[in-house]
Amino acid sequence: MPAAVLIILFQHLKKQNIMTTKISYAIAFLTGLGMIFIGTRFFLSPEAATAGYGIHFNAGGDYSFDYIKGIRDIFSGVVLCALVLLNERRALAVTLLAGTLIPITDMLIVLSKSYNGVLQAMPHISAIIICSVFGIILLTTKPQKKAL
Repeated sequence: MPAAVLIILFQHLKKQNIMTTKISYAIAFLTGLGMIFIGTRFFLSPEAATAGYGIHFNAGGDYSFDYIKGIRDIFSGVVLCALVLLNERRALAVTLLAGTLIPITDMLIVLSKSYNGVLQAMPHISAIIICSVFGIILLTTKPQKKAL
């Protein structure tokens, strides 16, 4: 049933070409800002960020892994925001679609822990939906012809 709803939504949005592109850009930009926030959180509050990710990890005061994860999230967010600001629709679409591998892997890691369930995986599932749906929309939307 949810797949059918997504298909209907996708077909409706595709008909609304200009508005769909603007909404997709806005969602991609907000996603980029969210990634920058998440990455920054791994630097400023690594224990809270790790718990928010959905795993328990005792670093024993060594937050090297958290900083590695944080800078990658910041970079991903900067790339998304830059592609939006540069109006690189196709590059943004491909980046979102390829980037779907990250939340899929994250979700599988979170769900592999015996202490987690679907609730802890929801942020990753949401990211999968956002990246795939808006990546497809941006990739399949025809570019707008500029009026002279």
